[in-house]
Amino acid sequence: MVHPLAPLSIEEINYATSIVKKAHPDKEVLIKACSLEEPPKAFMVPYLEAEKKGRPLLPPPRRAYVPFYYKGTSEFFDCIVNLTSGQLETRTAVASGFHAHLDVDELREIEALCMKHPDVVARISTIGLPDDWEATCDPWIFGNDGSELAKTRLFQIFMYARPKSQPDANHYAHPLAFSPIFETATKKLVTIQELPTGLDDTLKATKPFVPSFVTNSYLPEDQPSLRPLKPLRVIQPEGASYTIKDGRMEWQGWSFFVSLNYREGPVLYDISFKGRSIAYRMALSDMAVPYGDPRQPYLRKEAFDLGDAGAGNTANNLELGCDCLGNITYLDLPLVDANGTAHLSKNVLCIHEEDNGIGWKHTNYRTNRACVVRNRELVLQTIITVANYEYILMFRFNQAADITYEVRATGILSTQPIDEGITQCPFGTVVHPQVLAAIHQHIFCLRFDPAIDGHQNSVVYQETELLPFDENPYRTGYKTVTTLAEKAGGYDLNWERNRTFKVINPNVLNPVNKQPVAYKIHLPVTQHLVADPTSSQSIRAEFADHHIYVTKYRDGELFAGGKHTNQSPGGAGLKSFIRPNDRIVNDDIVLWIQMGLQHVPRIEDFPVMPIEDLKCVLRPVNFFDKNPALDVPPSSQSFNKSTLETGAVSGTEMSSCCQKL
Repeated sequence: MVHPLAPLSIEEINYATSIVKKAHPDKEVLIKACSLEEPPKAFMVPYLEAEKKGRPLLPPPRRAYVPFYYKGTSEFFDCIVNLTSGQLETRTAVASGFHAHLDVDELREIEALCMKHPDVVARISTIGLPDDWEATCDPWIFGNDGSELAKTRLFQIFMYARPKSQPDANHYAHPLAFSPIFETATKKLVTIQELPTGLDDTLKATKPFVPSFVTNSYLPEDQPSLRPLKPLRVIQPEGASYTIKDGRMEWQGWSFFVSLNYREGPVLYDISFKGRSIAYRMALSDMAVPYGDPRQPYLRKEAFDLGDAGAGNTANNLELGCDCLGNITYLDLPLVDANGTAHLSKNVLCIHEEDNGIGWKHTNYRTNRACVVRNRELVLQTIITVANYEYILMFRFNQAADITYEVRATGILSTQPIDEGITQCPFGTVVHPQVLAAIHQHIFCLRFDPAIDGHQNSVVYQETELLPFDENPYRTGYKTVTTLAEKAGGYDLNWERNRTFKVINPNVLNPVNKQPVAYKIHLPVTQHLVADPTSSQSIRAEFADHHIYVTKYRDGELFAGGKHTNQSPGGAGLKSFIRPNDRIVNDDIVLWIQMGLQHVPRIEDFPVMPIEDLKCVLRPVNFFDKNPALDVPPSSQSFNKSTLETGAVSGTEMSSCCQKL
């Protein structure tokens, strides 16, 4: 029996798309996606509880979400297919101004079309590329600046040059000063836009292309030498400590169901620790990458990498020894092409364990007895490539009941031409001769559907302040003050008051201190979206103006930027989920947690960027009656088999770091 939350299989996808195509016999349809339409939460909560008790309920009908176009048109539809009954249940025309995400098929088609179009070929010829060089391109989502042109689904294509003999060459070191724009539906060339190369919108006459004399390759074979490095291997002689069966993971007290889809990538459901519930659902909901270059067309650059492309669609096929180390379990993701044919994207999620240093330690200085426990973590990792950028996305679970969502950004900067002689730019950094990388932000939205010892939860924020002087004559005492969040909407961190947010269950009190059980959100204080609130960037990235939003739960409200972000005018995302009279106290609520990187490019980010790291940690507060990692076995030499660099064994072979002396 298929679990209600399991991703659609190859067979289910093919069946769903065949139903859609049969329902439109006089039209050729282009399938944009085919993914599980999740059952209502009101059904799934009792289903999951019964499943844990070994008395599973009858599963609900399997349903598929299938968005599609009529080929050659901008007519775009969302539909739901009932796989159990074999019926097309609903078909809804998507409102004008909202468009489907790009897919690999059309990306390759547009790229090939651009490079062969006679007008583009003619424009390339005007720059005088050397015989051993060629042009190449990066198709971008057009964005939205409020213009009439932005209402049509378009690709803005940025042009580059590279040596013909090096298809893997870093073409971002050689941007060209023109940009074709193609209409996606008709594949027609709309215009070839000339690009500014100074510090304002002034357009200048074309200059002959001169290859840079500076080599700027990230490929290992192009480096003068590679530093010597000895192997460091992760060996697990008895295998991994986790189990996974039919999507259900168990590890060190943790239990959850893991799934994947084309848009969010990994989705975790029914998360519990030692039998106590923590969350119903967790996934990366959205991300926005707005650029700070005020010139046309760069002011439109604002990528919504999940909504515009999809974390599952762009996930790398991970390889042993490269992306994850140790004993690895891979999960695959069934996807669909434009014809409605399913295929399997292999190894898009790797599951493994990592040693992350010490988990806890204490040395009794009187007896010199030390107790130390290692901090082992369970890691679920996917890596997505969206044109120039890579994002390493990870869920981390540790033995002290923390859940960490971690993002590591790497890849290559999106570049543009800049005039010779310009070395300073207020909205970017010159990273290579005549190459500018614009300042930009990466703002991620993590959707956390909590179930802290149940589904009736509240949010509070806690601040630290000085005690009143009449109670505090030496003026050193301070206290915490807790405030209940009563209204659905946006809330912010405040580093000056050490404001932190907790999700509490007011109905369950800790047996020791009688405080509500809770999970705290450890989140870096990062800058909100910088663009003016009236700008198209802000209106579209409507989640990016607060660190945390709290909303009342409703089925289907999953995507902070809206269901369809491609060139969207905004207004269909997170802020539309907020109702004036929504109850968020002791109720079923959802938290939308924002993390941001303000990326001011540096020379060291080119030709490829060392990782930038960002983490959100969910940590228990008064949830347990003691440290939940006390039952982790102490670290020992017999277990870890460490050696001195001389080759000798350190300490007694069977010694424990927590043995009695």
